[in-house]
Amino acid sequence: MKQVLFPATLEALFGLLAELPESPIMAGGTDLLVALRAAGRENRPLIALERLEEFSVIAAQPDGGVSIGPCVPFSRIMTHPLLAGRYSILTQAAGTVGGPAIRNMATLGGNIATASPAGDSLPPLYLLAAVLEISAAGGFRMLPIDRFICGPRTTLLQPGEVIRRILLPPPGAWDLQWFEKVGKRQSLAIAVASLAAMIRLEGDCVADVRLAWGSVGPTVLRCPTAEQVLIGRPLSEESLAIAADAVRETVRPIDDLRASAAYRRTVAGNLLMRLSD
Repeated sequence: MKQVLFPATLEALFGLLAELPESPIMAGGTDLLVALRAAGRENRPLIALERLEEFSVIAAQPDGGVSIGPCVPFSRIMTHPLLAGRYSILTQAAGTVGGPAIRNMATLGGNIATASPAGDSLPPLYLLAAVLEISAAGGFRMLPIDRFICGPRTTLLQPGEVIRRILLPPPGAWDLQWFEKVGKRQSLAIAVASLAAMIRLEGDCVADVRLAWGSVGPTVLRCPTAEQVLIGRPLSEESLAIAADAVRETVRPIDDLRASAAYRRTVAGNLLMRLSD
């Protein structure tokens, strides 16, 4: 049986990271344990973060934003009063993660650190301009999430470091916050493609828009061309169709067991068209 270590203070955590620099760090474990099982025999102990109380806190920030600890599970993100409404794009995405049992275990920090292109929380976090506080024994550094994630399961997290907080700036006034994903089945699906959208209207026309896709490239993909197409126009089928064509030209999907690249490209544009519903 694998040894699991449970530091209860930051001092104890950084001591273990220094002593066992190759040991995996576990938040919820829903992705990590599957990966370790697939890798076969693994004798290094796990360093679990669940007993660090500050890692499970959602708190208001002086600037009007919110901080979320890396061990906060998606079930709490779905319903927390500091997130509901103002950050509904994130709460919507949280509700698509697995089933109730998975949402009770899977954590926001784990989803970020796994850096899967299909991570449900990632497109909303990109649009919300989330910043990660990365801590080590000698101090900390701040990294925007779009710089932290470099590629599939690849991040800038260094040995001895841990995600300590996810910081969300004040969200601003958006008329629409929307998240949707498409999978091979209707529930408990890993995304074949997903779209996060934040839109502000002036009258009938789009005044500002942020769009981000998951599962159609090595990282979350933004499409500035599609955003520019929509600004100043009504959110109509006609304008969305033009933007969808730009998206299909921009995405960089791959073929895998869940879907072909061609199917993902089609779905990426189709998801945008659904904003007219």
